[in-house]
This record gives sequence, structure tokens and C-alpha cells, in this order.
Amino acid sequence: MSDALTLGCPHCHAVNRVSRARLSDAPRCGKCKQPLFTGEPVALTAENFSALVARSELPVVVDFWAGWCGPCQMMAPIFAQVTRELEPRMRFAKLDTEAQQALAGRFGIRSIPTLMVFREGRELARQAGVMQPAQLAQWLRQHLA
Repeated sequence: MSDALTLGCPHCHAVNRVSRARLSDAPRCGKCKQPLFTGEPVALTAENFSALVARSELPVVVDFWAGWCGPCQMMAPIFAQVTRELEPRMRFAKLDTEAQQALAGRFGIRSIPTLMVFREGRELARQAGVMQPAQLAQWLRQHLA
């Protein structure tokens, strides 16, 4: 296994190579010089999905949600808390199923919130419903590289 991981920049979508040992050193994009990790979930769209999820060798956790969904609103602060705990060992992203219906359909999202863990665009795990922070963190730790 290589020491370097391929990661997309959440700002300019350029693909970067980052040493595993340097993930916690606040790596910056080689192109735009912005931080590769912000401590907050990244908003996914059809335009940035490939760079941030499909090409990422780091596990990516995606929260499929919608603004009208009460359980999604309950899950949002929990997801943000776990993002701060586990990033940069994983990337965290949110996909608005109303704004990105084609992507939600591509992954067969039938209920929200649904969390999915990806690596290099392949689904590793899926969980529907609200989870408490400790439960979510425990579920995600199973998928750390």
C-alpha cells in the first residue's frame, strides 16, 4: 500500500497526493493553496462528486439529506460533530437529495437521512436513519484505512 493518498480539493476540485503521515498536518491544495480539510462537511454536487468521492482513496462519508426532512435536521449537528472528531482520517460530505436528484437516484436513495461510506467511488457501507454521535463514530471507525 502506497504512503500517499489521492484526495480532491473541496475548493477547486484539483486532485492532490497527500502522504498518510501528513494528513493531520493541515495539508493544502497544490493548485489553489486552500486547506484540503475544513472541519466541516463538504457540499456535494454533480460537478465535484468525481473529484471528491470517486477519485478519493480516503474513505468519504456522505450524508444524503433534504431541507424539509425533520430527521435530517436532527442528524445535521451529529454529523458535524463526528466530522470534527474523525476528519482528516475520513472526508465528510453532504448531498442535498432535492438539489442533486440524479446523484441520489444513482445510489438508490429511498429514505433520508442515509449515510454511505465510499472509497474510490465504491460503496463500502450504508446506514439509514438518525444515529447518536457515539453510535455514528463507532460505525465509521470500522471503515478507517
